[in-house]
Amino acid sequence: MDFTAFLNSIPKIKNIPLPAELSQLKMSPPFREALQEQQKDAIKTARKAAVLALFYPDSTKMTRLVLILRKTYRGVHSAQVGFPGGKLEEFDESMESAALRETEEEVGVSRHYVDVLRGLTQVYIPPSNFFVYPFIGYTKKTPVFSKQDEEVEEIIHVTLADFLNPKNVINKKVTTSYKKDVVVPAFKLNGYVVWGATAMMLSEIKDLLNEVL
Repeated sequence: MDFTAFLNSIPKIKNIPLPAELSQLKMSPPFREALQEQQKDAIKTARKAAVLALFYPDSTKMTRLVLILRKTYRGVHSAQVGFPGGKLEEFDESMESAALRETEEEVGVSRHYVDVLRGLTQVYIPPSNFFVYPFIGYTKKTPVFSKQDEEVEEIIHVTLADFLNPKNVINKKVTTSYKKDVVVPAFKLNGYVVWGATAMMLSEIKDLLNEVL
């Protein structure tokens, strides 16, 4: 999709009601509800994190969304695809500031060039006991990306057309920190399988955009 068409949709994106949990549930893993029940006490002390769904024009002025492949490490989100983002620090002024700071650190896009459209529906992540606050934003110029080598294995540039294509919603057998070989709903984007909390947030963004584009 031409980036001008995306820019023209911004007033609607800012003002229409969010699809919220009904949208997120479409991509929710089947074991998620049970996990939340198991962690109902831990939820009370959950940490906070923020991520940014950043849209931008590529060199041909087509609209793209940036995702990242995280490094392989000893942790529950090792080698997973997600949004740029991270935990709220004491010096962050707000969740939005945290999302912008982490995006700048992880993919090199300065917060001064990003316009944040709105916050989206927060998502609880049982394995890491985080509440994640997603935001949707854009930059008008084609960014010069630079990955944070310590945390980011690869920057993934997804076309808006591929993201919105219903053929790229699949069911995939994955291994989780709780169970092996579980079939979950997922997005297949640029050859990567995107599932879990990231897929739930993507689902809300997808439904939001489908309503205005």
